[in-house]
Amino acid sequence: MKKILLFLLVAFGGFANAQYVVNYKKVADTYFENKDYYAASTFYKKALKITGDSTQAILPYGKERKSATEDKIAEDYEGSIYNLAESSRLYREFNEAEKYYAIAITFTNTRYKKALFYYAESLRANKKFNLAIDAFQQFIDKNPGDVLAKDAQKEIESCKFAIEEMRFPRMVQVKKVPGNVNGLGSNYAAVKINNELYFTSSRPVAVGSKKDMVKTDGGEIQVSTKTNPFINGIYAAKGDLSSADIAVKKIDISFAKNTEIAAAASTPDGNTVYFTAWKDKEKYAIYSSKKAGDKWADPQPVGLQVNSKDFNSSQPFVTSDGKFLLFSSDRSGGYGKYDLWYCAIREDGSLGQAINMGSTINTSDDERAPYYNPLTKKLLFSTDGRVGFGGLDFFESEGDLVDWTTPKNAGYPFNSSKDDLYFTATDDKGTKGYISSDRESSCCLEVFELKKEYLSIAGILTDCKTKLPLAGANVTLNNAEGTQKVITGTDGVYKFKVDSKRPIKLLFAKDNYFAVTKNYAYEELAKADTLVYKDYCLSPFKIGIPMALDNVYYEFNSAELTEPSKKVLDFLIPIMEDNPEMEIELGSHTDNIGTDEYNLDLSNRRAKSCTDYLESKGIAAARMTSKGYGESVPIAPNEIIVKRKKKDNPAGRAKNRRTEFKVTKK
Repeated sequence: MKKILLFLLVAFGGFANAQYVVNYKKVADTYFENKDYYAASTFYKKALKITGDSTQAILPYGKERKSATEDKIAEDYEGSIYNLAESSRLYREFNEAEKYYAIAITFTNTRYKKALFYYAESLRANKKFNLAIDAFQQFIDKNPGDVLAKDAQKEIESCKFAIEEMRFPRMVQVKKVPGNVNGLGSNYAAVKINNELYFTSSRPVAVGSKKDMVKTDGGEIQVSTKTNPFINGIYAAKGDLSSADIAVKKIDISFAKNTEIAAAASTPDGNTVYFTAWKDKEKYAIYSSKKAGDKWADPQPVGLQVNSKDFNSSQPFVTSDGKFLLFSSDRSGGYGKYDLWYCAIREDGSLGQAINMGSTINTSDDERAPYYNPLTKKLLFSTDGRVGFGGLDFFESEGDLVDWTTPKNAGYPFNSSKDDLYFTATDDKGTKGYISSDRESSCCLEVFELKKEYLSIAGILTDCKTKLPLAGANVTLNNAEGTQKVITGTDGVYKFKVDSKRPIKLLFAKDNYFAVTKNYAYEELAKADTLVYKDYCLSPFKIGIPMALDNVYYEFNSAELTEPSKKVLDFLIPIMEDNPEMEIELGSHTDNIGTDEYNLDLSNRRAKSCTDYLESKGIAAARMTSKGYGESVPIAPNEIIVKRKKKDNPAGRAKNRRTEFKVTKK
């Protein structure tokens, strides 16, 4: 790092003393002030001699920045490095940003103290989560009172979340749309309208330019002056999207000069389209246009229920039943920066009053690009206000526009460490569609196709004794995503769908049956394609009715369990674990050989050895009692009468020498 610093500082000193045709730092500062960060980064690199020289400078907006001739070389150098890092970050080029923030964090000037936070943010965006956690923690330790310290803590939680989520990817296919859709500039907010793919693009367009004379350190030079050519507009593509040469055309909607439009949404019949429109330094507003034949009529603002000169409204979405318009806005009455709102679409096309979606959905940060499916009652939206992968993440909630479940992160690879937003569906249930993300880009949003897949966990539950399907049993699936429950029908079938191969636990339960728990590890689920099918059975019991444990033996004339007997008792361990409220009695019986007193004492000791063994295996002693019955409760004759004479019955005595358990509390 010191070598890089020394080299750049020397190079920058050389730059300051040399006579250049153009003062690249002045050009870079001008671009930076006008928020053209790509151009700014380009010229900061030239000023720092990070890239080769250029024969011509392009000044934006015809504006020139005054040179601070009294600034020290080191100050100019540090300012240029920091602004280069800032430009790279704001242009979403996090690989570059990481490099230059790594230098800026060595600066001692307090004006650059935020460099450490943004360095950590760049590490996170580049999926270097553990390094990002360390850097965010350093920022908190050095700046405990800074307003960004709270954000740093949330970022740490997000990095930890991302590490865990990426261990268990969701069953989602995400594939970049090929062909001419993802061209230069940003390409995003794709939606199917009238069998065409409408999407927003800021691909460059030809603009006029003129020559200006600019004073520089080396005298006057002729340069080009022009505005940013990357203007957002709505384009349409028709046909096979996999075709490399698919035709893409800008839709013919008439707007005032220098107006940008984005994020189209349409009514179910495809005859009315809504979109965001804005001009530089003006508020975002939502417009609509109706189709007249093959053309779109002149757009009109949707009205004061949604738009205002005092706030921004953007990213409209129309529900598939055509009843509601959803949008994102920073209007008053919200919970943070941009909130999600909705309003009714009346039969005549006019809009009702805008209503905030509430604090369950909205946070103190930004909520963007809503999608709501009236069929599944699921809302999918993007936010940077919750713990996630960083940047804008997709979250899903279920509700009816008034009451909502707590939003859940859509997981990886639905989300990435960069920005992910603008989901639109191409099927009724929302399992297929398009998203926009800069996950594979150094700067810009691109359009991706998305397809959700699921893993089915299914089988038949039966009675272990009768072997018949067991109806009315409760089957519960638990995993990191939450809980699902079903009640078996007369066929005994249970079935669940999960969207990831995270470890799961199944619990089977029914009154008067021992509950059973089955665990599926990730390694087992990972081997499956789309189905895991297993049948299970439940064993019936009645409280207070003893059940024999076959083949529990003891050493001769002793209470010590044999090794094979311990394995028989192991049968009770999962039953006790799966039925945590259950209490049992272990009872031991003898035959009639020996005195009553001796047999009672021996059976007590043998029963106690059973509970002691189970306690050694982790079963709480409070859930078990032991009791010896001696020879008092035979289940078979110890003797039989043959030809009027009593005769020993070894088979009967063997049955009487038994250990039983019974449920005393469920």
